[in-house]
This record gives sequence, C-alpha cells and structure tokens, in this order.
Amino acid sequence: MRVRATCHCGAIELMATLVDGLNTIRRCDCSYCSRRQAAPVSASACDIEVTKGADVLALYQWGTRTAEHHFCSICGIYTHHRRRSNPNEYGVNAACIDGVDVRTLEPIPWNDGVNHPSDT
Repeated sequence: MRVRATCHCGAIELMATLVDGLNTIRRCDCSYCSRRQAAPVSASACDIEVTKGADVLALYQWGTRTAEHHFCSICGIYTHHRRRSNPNEYGVNAACIDGVDVRTLEPIPWNDGVNHPSDT
C-alpha cells in the first residue's frame, strides 16, 4: 500500500510503501511515545521518501540515540520515525496519511516500550 503523508501545515510530505497496509498500526508506551499518543504504521527504510520539506524536518533523539523521531519544525507535527527496535524500519504517523481516520482503526494495540529489549 503506497501512501502520502503530510504534516499539518503542508511543509512536510513523504511517500511510503507500508509493510502490511494499516494492519501494523500500534501505539507505544515508552516515556516519549506515551506523551505524543501517535499511532504509527510500518514501512521499510528503503520504502520511505521525504518528497517535500526535508529542510524543515526536525529530529529528536534521546537515550541510545538509535530511534530518530522526525517532526515539522514549523507546525510541530510528528510525521515519522526510525525505529529503535528495528532501525531498518520506520513508523509513519497514521494520522498524517491522506484519507486515514485513526478513530476508525480503534482499538489500536499497544507495544511495550517501557520494557524494551534494547534496555536489558
């Protein structure tokens, strides 16, 4: 499933081919994700491309600095992130995907980010 995702102001646009459509949607309960409450879907690193606004993308990292959380420096919307659990995979914010209403995908499963295997 090829999708287009944008931030709120439209400065960021990305194209991604999702690993299994919207079936990979989930939320994470780590200290960062639990605060932003986004529900990403999976795409391989080779299947995601920022097509507009790379110059205004901001990056947030902490801890192991493996995960790369990208957001628009203008409107602040989180668009995608490189996963710590699998750096060859990205999570794309489902709420940023054209035509997706995240409410219709509830209940969305939770991933245990508090007890992450990289922390042991």
